[in-house]
Amino acid sequence: MKRNRFGKFFLIPAFLSAALISCERDENSLTNVVPNEGTHSVALSENSNSAAAQIAASEGLVIPAAIELPANLPNGNTRVATFFAIGVQKYKAQLIAGSNPAAYQWVFVAPQADLYDATNAKVGTHSAGPTWQLSALDSIYGQQYSPPKTAPSEEPGSIDWLLLKPKTGTIPTGIFADVAYIQRIATKGGKAPTIPPTSATKTIEVKYKAVYRFTKINP
Repeated sequence: MKRNRFGKFFLIPAFLSAALISCERDENSLTNVVPNEGTHSVALSENSNSAAAQIAASEGLVIPAAIELPANLPNGNTRVATFFAIGVQKYKAQLIAGSNPAAYQWVFVAPQADLYDATNAKVGTHSAGPTWQLSALDSIYGQQYSPPKTAPSEEPGSIDWLLLKPKTGTIPTGIFADVAYIQRIATKGGKAPTIPPTSATKTIEVKYKAVYRFTKINP
């Protein structure tokens, strides 16, 4: 009987030890489900790079006077759409006239990017023209003002912020039908390299991100 009682008492600490181990395992499992401080920071960083986060952050930006929208009083303006673009700016080499020996410079060719909306859904493309297209029924071409309306980006190596207008001779369609202004803001990257090309055949694609706003004038 003593040995049996001893056996029962021996099982109690063993049971408690197993329970503690089980709790530790459960706690570790919860740690995997609920990120710790380190993984949480990564998650926040990933979220901050999403289209939704970039578009939301852009609403707090101060727009330089050079690319600010006209007030168009008394009725003002209405934003039609805002998209986040991820893609490249394409450049090619061009001979600098009169250079001897021959020297070359980068000249802009066209953008190529995917457009995302505030739900992080890919909704269209941005390409040569420049044009923004969501579908065969929703597209717009843009062009520079004369003189161009630009503002330098505060991000090193980034292309300028712009104010564009619908391209003369084209008709915006669908969601863009009444758009009068196109703004490119919050640019990151995309600027041509500072090192010039070494031959006339060189081309390069520079990654960039930007927010595009499309605005109409209220009647």
